[in-house]
Amino acid sequence: MISHETVRRWYTPVEVSTLRRWLLVSSVVNVLLLSVDVLRGGESFLIGVLGVVFIGALVNSLPQEQHPSSRNQALVLGGAVLLCGLIRLLSTPMSVFDLWMHAWMFGPGALTVLWVSGRPVSAWSTRSLSVGAVEYGLARNQSLGPRFQAFGAHLVLLHFVVLTLLPLVWIFDIALSPGNALGGSLGGPYTTEHFSNMLGSEAFWTWMRNSLIVSIGTTLLGLVVAIPAGYAFSRYKFTGRDVSMFAFLLVQMFPGIIILVPYFLVMKSLGLLNSHLGLILAYCVTALPLCVWMLKGFFDTVPRELEEAALLDGCNQFQVFTKVVLPLSIPAVAVTALFSFLAAWNEFLLALTFNTSNDMYTLPVGLASMISSTGQAWGDFAAASLLVSLPVALLFLFFQKFLIEGLSAGSVKG
Repeated sequence: MISHETVRRWYTPVEVSTLRRWLLVSSVVNVLLLSVDVLRGGESFLIGVLGVVFIGALVNSLPQEQHPSSRNQALVLGGAVLLCGLIRLLSTPMSVFDLWMHAWMFGPGALTVLWVSGRPVSAWSTRSLSVGAVEYGLARNQSLGPRFQAFGAHLVLLHFVVLTLLPLVWIFDIALSPGNALGGSLGGPYTTEHFSNMLGSEAFWTWMRNSLIVSIGTTLLGLVVAIPAGYAFSRYKFTGRDVSMFAFLLVQMFPGIIILVPYFLVMKSLGLLNSHLGLILAYCVTALPLCVWMLKGFFDTVPRELEEAALLDGCNQFQVFTKVVLPLSIPAVAVTALFSFLAAWNEFLLALTFNTSNDMYTLPVGLASMISSTGQAWGDFAAASLLVSLPVALLFLFFQKFLIEGLSAGSVKG
C-alpha cells in the first residue's frame, strides 16, 4: 500500500517539469546566438551573456514542493530573463530575424513568470496539498503533459523547417525583386522580369538541352552497366570479386579533382572535348561505383529461392534476371537512376573543364557564367536557379514512393 506522503512526493506540476526541459534548450540556443552579438558588437552581447546567466540560475531555482522562497526566486529570475530579452530586442534593429533570436530569451522568461505565478505551481510550492488535490494534479499532468511535449517537438521541428526554407524564400525574393540587388526586400514591389529574361533567352534553353542530354544519357548508360554488374557481384563468386568491390569503395575516398588532368588528357586524345559523349562517359565512370554498391545491396535482399523456382520452371538465367529479379528491383533501380541523373545534372567541374564553347555549356556552367567580375545579374541568376531546380523537385515528387522503398529495402538482408 503506497502512503499518502509518497504520492505527494511523486507529484510535480507539469509546468515545472516542462520548464526544466525547455529552459535547458533555451540556454543552449542562447549561447549559440551570442555569436551573432559578437559579430555585431555593442552592448547587446553583454546583455545576452547576462540573460544566459539568469537562465542558468533559473534552471537551478525552479520552485520546489512547500518551498515558497524558491517560487519567489524563480519569479525574480524569470522577470530578469524577460527584461534582458526585451532590452536586447529594443537595442537592435527591428527585423524578423531579431524578433526570432530574442524570442529565445524573453519567451522563456515570460513563460516562467506566467506558469510559476499560476495557481497550480503556487499552491504546490507554498503549502501542503491534500490527497485529493494531489490526485487532481496527477490527472492534470497526465492530460497536459503529452500536449506540452507535442508542442515542444513541433516547435523544434518548425525551426528546422524555417531554417531549411529560409534560403529558398531569399532566392524567391531576389528573383521577384526589380533590379539586381543581392538582398531583396520582403513585401516590396515584385516583377517577373527576371523569369521572362531567362525563359526568353536562347542561351538558357541551350544549356537546358545540353544538361538534359548529358543527364539522361548518363542515367541510361549507367543503368545498363550498373544493373548487371550489381547482380553479378551479388550472385556469383569469381576471381577478383572482393578486390573489385574494395576498389569501388577505394576510388570514392579520393576527391574528384585529382582525376581532372588525366580525364582531360584522355578526352583530348579521343577527340571527345566539347561533346556530350565525353561528359556522359566521364559521369558514368564517376557514379558507377556507388550505383553498383546500391544495386548489389538490394539484389542481396531478393530471395534466391525465387530464382531457383524460376529455373525449375524452365527459365534460363537471363530470363530469371529479366522476369523475376529485375521487376522486384524497380525501387532500387529508380533510386539509382535518380542518383545518376542528379549527379550529372549538378556537376560543374568536369563540365567546365571539358567544354570551352558556350554552345556546349550545361546548366551549372551556364549559371556560373552569369556572375563575372564585371557584372552580376543576381536577379536573372536567382530566377534561373529556381527554374533549374524545378525538374529535380518534380523528379523527387514522382519517385518519392520508389525512393523510400529503395533506400530502406537494401538496408536489411533477409
